Amino acid sequence: MQIVNSSDDFIVVGENIHATRIVLRNGKRSITLDNGNEVVLFKDKNNKSHELTVPESYKKRQPYKDGHIKHFMIAVEKAMTNDSKEVSEGSLYIESEILRQERKGAKYIDLNIDEISHNKEIQIKAMEWLVTFSETIASVPLSIDSSNPEIIEAGLKKHNLKTSPMINSAALERIDILDLVKKYQTKVIITAAGSDGMPSNSKERIENSKLMLNECNKRNISLSDIFIDPLVFPISVDKSYGLHYLDTVQTLRKEFGKNLHITGGLSNVSFGLPKRKLINDSFIRLSIEYGIDSGIIDPIQSNIEQILQLDLKKPNVNLATKMLLGEDEFCINYISAFRNGDL
Repeated sequence: MQIVNSSDDFIVVGENIHATRIVLRNGKRSITLDNGNEVVLFKDKNNKSHELTVPESYKKRQPYKDGHIKHFMIAVEKAMTNDSKEVSEGSLYIESEILRQERKGAKYIDLNIDEISHNKEIQIKAMEWLVTFSETIASVPLSIDSSNPEIIEAGLKKHNLKTSPMINSAALERIDILDLVKKYQTKVIITAAGSDGMPSNSKERIENSKLMLNECNKRNISLSDIFIDPLVFPISVDKSYGLHYLDTVQTLRKEFGKNLHITGGLSNVSFGLPKRKLINDSFIRLSIEYGIDSGIIDPIQSNIEQILQLDLKKPNVNLATKMLLGEDEFCINYISAFRNGDL
């Protein structure tokens, strides 16, 4: 049951303000200046160019040694210092990305700082700062995202609640987060994770989703405030993973109609494969046809209006679609096409 006919119908949860996000050292966005400083390039709301400098302290960390720059981690750390220049640089970087996501259609801005530190107190302070700052910039609601209920509540306490925020996410293994939904009157993403692990097929996803919906119903949480995430896993690991998600979406949509939202971290499906944008856009289009009306995605990389116009008969799209539907064992046809330059 397709219920999305235009980008206005699709709820994008912008996933970019996340401490795990990386750019590659000396890649498209990261360069080394003549003075030896490594920087991440960005533009402000007036299209003026700026640089986020990679601090020396970050260069001692393993991600940097692996060739990765966790740019939002760096930006938040800079913004939380007492150095006015660093505060300005970090804040401007985050402001730029919030506005960039909004311009591309994000209807929620997801905030996650879990990887900024192993110290919970630092995590809490970072979430408090990020929520407080983001509210001064964003014109759309925030999504408070963490694996720790204390960090989620710390963010909610700082939220002005003039707009209804979202919690990302609740699951059977952490039901208590639903109490925060009720307490702060938020929207919520609930996942199909089980109480003791990840689901292995569509049947388990559906069962876990319904158990979560029952828990929501016990707390009088309205269906319209719920976003179900059936969980997307990489098809490079198992060719059936795409269908597990799609079949779950279709079943839930048929049973509950338009009364609730169905979402997911859709770009997870392409992990480990080449030409990820092609796979992601094809999967988003398929998922819309099966019944999703939301996605936790990067709206800068995946334009919903363009995805709705995607020609499914185009050879490269058709190849990606067959792979996503489990018709390409070990993704061999897709990978061969990539190696032959056919994508």
